[in-house]
Amino acid sequence: MTWNVALRRALSTSALAFLFVLPTSAWALLSDDEARKAILDLRKTLASTQLELQSQIERLKSENAQLRGQIENLQRQSEEFIASQKTNYQDLDTRLSKFEPRTLEIEGVTGTIQPGEKAAYDEALAAFQAGQLKKADTGFTSFVRKYNASPYLPLALYWLGNTKYALKEYPGAISQLQALIKAYPKHPRIPAAMLTLGNCQLESGNKTAARKTYGDLIASYPDSEVAVEARQMLPRTK
Repeated sequence: MTWNVALRRALSTSALAFLFVLPTSAWALLSDDEARKAILDLRKTLASTQLELQSQIERLKSENAQLRGQIENLQRQSEEFIASQKTNYQDLDTRLSKFEPRTLEIEGVTGTIQPGEKAAYDEALAAFQAGQLKKADTGFTSFVRKYNASPYLPLALYWLGNTKYALKEYPGAISQLQALIKAYPKHPRIPAAMLTLGNCQLESGNKTAARKTYGDLIASYPDSEVAVEARQMLPRTK
């Protein structure tokens, strides 16, 4: 609002207030025509002032609406930017994790995973599951030699023993399974490893060793499913 407008409004308001506070005797000094003209002028001034105020109010409303729209747009852009940055950081972290060592816990065993380590284990396991036993044997053997401090090592030994058992390479299977049982006696794969070890010993003709392995398995894990299988195998060790 300009100073001229403010001054004009102040003068008009003051004039109106002055006229209204005039005593009746003062109004009597004006002729009828002058009084009517003064009233009309006041009405015009009031109407003009009201229109101007209404116009200002509407303009302010419009400006406020534009500001709200701009603020909402900025908030939306900010949220989108934050979400985008979060996704980018997650993608970057995922990519970097392939090239940086990580500490993980695998079936109760905690250790550092080196770049390429999990991929090597997964590839060997996939070969075993696909029945590609020679490839699995090569993969697990290479893994055990290369990553001998890995938290995947107990699993690699377990699957390597099972792979060699499936290939009927019983001495090699026995060696891997015994290494697993000795190094990780509390590992959750031990009961199944003991059953496979007993089977390897039995298939290789060492009934005494098989009978002992089955007996140890039944004594240590009497309520397990593998203990049931060991009981069924015991008669063959006589």
